[in-house]
Amino acid sequence: MQISIWVSKILIIFLVCVCGLSQAQICSEVDRAALLGFKARIVKDTTGIVSSWIGKDCCAGGWEGVQCDLTGRVTQILLQRPVDKNSGVYMKGILSPTLGDLKFLEILVISGMQRLSGTIPSSFSGLKRLTQLVLEDNSIEGTIPSSLGQLSLLQTLSLSGNRLTGPIPPTLQKLNKLLQLNLARNSLSGTLSFGNLTRLQYLDLSYNMLSGPIPLVIGQLSDLVFLDLSNNRLAGPIPNSFGNLQKLLDLSLNNNLLTGQLPPWIGWLKSLNTLSLGFNQLVGQIPESISQLPHLWYLNLSRNSLSDPLPNDALSKGIPSLLSIDLSYNKFNLGTVPKWITNRQLSAVGLAGCNLKGLLPVFTKPDSLTSIDLSDNRFTGGISSPFQKMSSLQKAKMSNNQLKGNLSDIKLPSGLALLDLHKNELSGMLSGLIQSTGRFLETLDLSSNQITGTIPSTISKLVALKTLDVSRNHITGTIPPSLGNVSKLQWLDISINSIGGKIPTNLLMIEKLKHVNFRTNKLYGEIPQGRPLNIFPSAAYAHNLCLCGKPLPPCKQG
Repeated sequence: MQISIWVSKILIIFLVCVCGLSQAQICSEVDRAALLGFKARIVKDTTGIVSSWIGKDCCAGGWEGVQCDLTGRVTQILLQRPVDKNSGVYMKGILSPTLGDLKFLEILVISGMQRLSGTIPSSFSGLKRLTQLVLEDNSIEGTIPSSLGQLSLLQTLSLSGNRLTGPIPPTLQKLNKLLQLNLARNSLSGTLSFGNLTRLQYLDLSYNMLSGPIPLVIGQLSDLVFLDLSNNRLAGPIPNSFGNLQKLLDLSLNNNLLTGQLPPWIGWLKSLNTLSLGFNQLVGQIPESISQLPHLWYLNLSRNSLSDPLPNDALSKGIPSLLSIDLSYNKFNLGTVPKWITNRQLSAVGLAGCNLKGLLPVFTKPDSLTSIDLSDNRFTGGISSPFQKMSSLQKAKMSNNQLKGNLSDIKLPSGLALLDLHKNELSGMLSGLIQSTGRFLETLDLSSNQITGTIPSTISKLVALKTLDVSRNHITGTIPPSLGNVSKLQWLDISINSIGGKIPTNLLMIEKLKHVNFRTNKLYGEIPQGRPLNIFPSAAYAHNLCLCGKPLPPCKQG
């Protein structure tokens, strides 16, 4: 009897708890109305997310991306899709101000919706509990509301990949709990100013139109581990205060208007993994202290005005973790590739425009190379041997040298995706090279050489090819119809050769073609009528034997 009473009591308590919990989970009517207000502004949703927002209870688990607390208040909205502009997955509409009514909201993430537009509603300033606001990769317009500075608990603010304009509001400096700030890939302008953001660990303002000097105060953000100010219009020297950023792992300032010298304190940043300062106006020499960075694996100093001499002795003993280096297009007169480069196990080497000469360099560990750029130098001799041991090579650029050799002697790595050998003295026929080419090749540029023979029908085996340029050679024969099977081709240039016959109608099958050039050959007959061939400018067909049809004058009847 006692046991049965005890069991009954337990059952009653269990039922009360279950009922209480289910009752607690019922969605707040205010929050439900706010969510439906967002849904009402969405005119098309191929993600299928808001179509699940039906029924009275938004907290029952059926409303995708919505999470609630035990009192039935919405605390999280997580609407995410990976960014793929060709996937057809998007949400079209306007960001609704009703989301500002979700007073218990702690996390708001709406990213990857591509076509979600409108401005950031000022009502968002009422989301006082918000710790994360992520609105990445949409089409949000207008300026960043200064009222976002009122969200005092905010730890993450990411508005990257939108169409935002205007300055970064100074009120964001009030967000003293902020750990991550990402405003990259917008059209923001004005100068930078940072004050109270002393906890900041991640700062990305890349791909905007920001100008003026880099503020000294950024060097006081001692917890920074990631800093990307690249692809802006920032000017002046790199602040000396950056020497204080001892925790910094990644520093990217490339593609700005920075001047002055590469500072010696760069060697103080012992945690640095990547350093990208390319496309600026830096002068002077590379400081020896750069060799003191034990974890640096990526170094890009390309397209500046840096000069000789390199600190070769220091570099040969230091930077033990280096995997990728780019010194291209400075004012170096290297003559030969330094041994501290050829003797390392590197994955990427960029030494274009470094006044190198003689035979191509021999790398002691060639099988690790995935990318090499030796363009715009004065290399001579053959070209077949360097590729033979570069089994992992994916990108090879050796254009604008004086390299000789027969294409048939070149044995290419099977995974090669890009081969640029234009403006050399290469001879032989295309068929020999294509025979050794793998199925991953996307770009092939052999223009301005001394290539003979025909375009072989085996060109169709290059199923991944997007760019083909064999212009300014001595190629004869006709255009093989099999070229029409290279369906991914976007750029085709066979100009200034001696190719005859008609343009095959099969080329109309290449729907992605964006550029063609057939000029200065011996082609005749009607240009295949249909997109894309008849929408290119007439200059693309000029100086042939007798081509006709749109975009050229119509063919004569009879």
